[in-house]
Amino acid sequence: MRILALDYGSKTVGLAITDPLGIIVQPLKTIWREREGKLRKTVEEIQETCKEYQVEELVLGYPCHMDGSEGERVERVLAFQEMLKKKIELPIHLYDERLSTMEAEEILRENGVPKDRQKEVLDQVAAQVILEDYLRNREEG
Repeated sequence: MRILALDYGSKTVGLAITDPLGIIVQPLKTIWREREGKLRKTVEEIQETCKEYQVEELVLGYPCHMDGSEGERVERVLAFQEMLKKKIELPIHLYDERLSTMEAEEILRENGVPKDRQKEVLDQVAAQVILEDYLRNREEG
């Protein structure tokens, strides 16, 4: 069972995916757009990715503040989730993404990824972190 994770940002959405057994997670790609509101093509690309990889569930990073409160970014993620629901008939799980970008940056540094290349893959590695954490907590829960 493949699960696709999405790390939503103002101009990008990072994607990470599990293997067909839903065990191993790997970064997949980053979808870039010119402006935050330009989401139609982004949703279409996610829809195509779901079909291509036979995805059965989505995990969408939920950007709470460190104290657990919700801010402006949460509203944007919830609006994005609603757009996804209209086009993609799969379960969409919101999952706390606190510190996922910092952890992704650390992973890239530890693996010697040059600074100029990190921006290209940061969001998909953050999606990988979100999905790995989601799977780990789902098993424990």
